[in-house]
Amino acid sequence: MAKNRARELRRQMTDAEALLWHHLRNRQLSGSKFRRQHPIGQYYADFACPEKKLVIEVDGGQHATNEDADKRRSESLAASGYRVLRFWNHDVLTDVETILEKILCSLCEEAPSP
Repeated sequence: MAKNRARELRRQMTDAEALLWHHLRNRQLSGSKFRRQHPIGQYYADFACPEKKLVIEVDGGQHATNEDADKRRSESLAASGYRVLRFWNHDVLTDVETILEKILCSLCEEAPSP
């Protein structure tokens, strides 16, 4: 069930997610392995690097009205030992280099202990 849902979500990537995935796939960013729509608990992380315990979420306009849900999601992921970075679709599409720098800096930080 989770595998099918993850596959469905991968097929429905936004333009921003597709652009970011182009830069994260195949260990292009500091040799770190990222997964798309990776299940963690009850959630599917847009992108996750399990070895570094890092989740990257790319949010569209609907997230501006769902701040409480996003906060609960981030707290749940943090409880599983993950750090969460959130970026807006617009920022990814207009300044992907800055987004990649922020992700790279976070990859270089030590992962928190669960």
